[in-house]
Amino acid sequence: MNKILTASLEWVDTRFPLTKMWNEHLAHYYAPKNFNFWYYFGSLALMMLVLQILTGIFLAVNYKPDAELAFGTVEYIMRDVDYGWLIRYMHSTGASFFFIVVYLHMFRALMYGSYRKPRELLWIIGMFIYLALMAESFLGYLLPWGQMSYWGAQVIISLFGAIPVIGEDLAVWIRGDYVIADATLNRFFVYHVVLVPLILLALAAAHILALHEVGSNNPDGIEIKKNKDPKTGIPKDGIPFHPYYTVKDIVGVAVFLIIFSWVIFYAPEMDGYFLEGNNFFPADPMKTPEHIAPLWYFTPFYAILRAVPDKLMGVIAMGASIGVLFFLPWLDRSPVKSIRYKGWIFKLALFLFVISFFGLCYLGMQAPTKIGTLLSQLFSVIYFAFFLLMPWYSKIDQTKPVPERVT
Repeated sequence: MNKILTASLEWVDTRFPLTKMWNEHLAHYYAPKNFNFWYYFGSLALMMLVLQILTGIFLAVNYKPDAELAFGTVEYIMRDVDYGWLIRYMHSTGASFFFIVVYLHMFRALMYGSYRKPRELLWIIGMFIYLALMAESFLGYLLPWGQMSYWGAQVIISLFGAIPVIGEDLAVWIRGDYVIADATLNRFFVYHVVLVPLILLALAAAHILALHEVGSNNPDGIEIKKNKDPKTGIPKDGIPFHPYYTVKDIVGVAVFLIIFSWVIFYAPEMDGYFLEGNNFFPADPMKTPEHIAPLWYFTPFYAILRAVPDKLMGVIAMGASIGVLFFLPWLDRSPVKSIRYKGWIFKLALFLFVISFFGLCYLGMQAPTKIGTLLSQLFSVIYFAFFLLMPWYSKIDQTKPVPERVT
C-alpha cells in the first residue's frame, strides 16, 4: 500500500508541485514560536471564506434573482428546502462572524505592527480583501429583497449621486435602472455569486503567498529570518507551521465553531443586529421603513457620513475613513513595531481609536439626533486623529528596547 501511495505521489509531483507546495507553505514554512491568541484570526478568516462560498452555492441553486420571486424563494429555502434554514442562517450569520474575525485580524496588525516593513504590500493586499468583502456583503444584502435590503441599497447607491458631474449617471449604471428594480437584482446576484468571490479568492491566494514570502510577524515584532542557524539556515526562533500551528489552529477552529453554532441555533438574528426584522417583509417601494441603517459592520463609516452636514463632504469623509488605512505602513514612524515596546502615547491613542470605532458603530445603528450627531463628530475626529497624527506621536513616543530573540 505504501509503495502504491509513494508511486502515486511521485507521479503527481512530476506533473504538479504538490510536495513542493506542502513543504514551502506548511511543513518547511517556519513561523515564530511565540504566536498567541491573536494569531487565530487569519486561519479563521480563511475558514469563513470557504464556508461562505459553500453555503452560498447551496443557496444559489434554490434562489431566483427576480424581483417578483426573490423574497418568495428565500421563504421557500427557509421553510421547504431540507435544512435550508440552517444553510441560510449559516450564510447570513456567517457574514457577521466573517467581519468580526476580519476586524480582530486587523486589530492584531495594529497592535503588533504587522503592516510595517517588509509587510507593506501584505497589508495593502489585505485592505483590498477588506474592500472586496464590503462589496460582497453589500451586493448580497439586496438579494433577500426584504424591506431593509431594498431601502438600505437605495440609500447606499444614492450616495454615489453626490459625486460631481458623473454622480447621477454612475448611480443609474450601478442600479441598471432609474430605481432599484429587477435589473439591479440580476446584476447584484451575478456580482455577488461570481465576480467578487473570484476576486476574493485571487486576493486571498496573493495574501498567503505574500505572507510566506516575507514571513509572519510576531508579538515581539522581531524578524526571525535575521537570526538563522548557520548550519541549517533555519530561523532559531522559528518552528514548522505543520504540525505545531495546524494543531493550534484546529483548536481555535473548534472553539470558534462552538460559539458560531450556538448563535446559529439560538440567536441567528442577534436581536436584529445580524438580520433585521424589516427584512422579514417583502420589499415595498411605496413604504419606507421608519429608520434605515446598514448592518453593524458598515455602521462606523455610515456614522462618519452622517456626522458631516454636507452630503458630498460626508461621502468624501466616509471614503477617506477607509482609504487612510492603506497608508498606515508609512504613517507609523515608531522605531519599534509591537505595542509591547511602544510607549504610553501609542497605547492611549489605540485605546481612544477603539472607543471611537465602537462608538461610531453604535451611533450608526441609531436614528439621528442632535446629541448623536455631536458624538459622531467627536468620535470621527478621534478616528482620523489616530491616523493623521501618527507620524508625530509615534516619533516622540518613548519606546522600550527590543530583545534580540523572541520572548
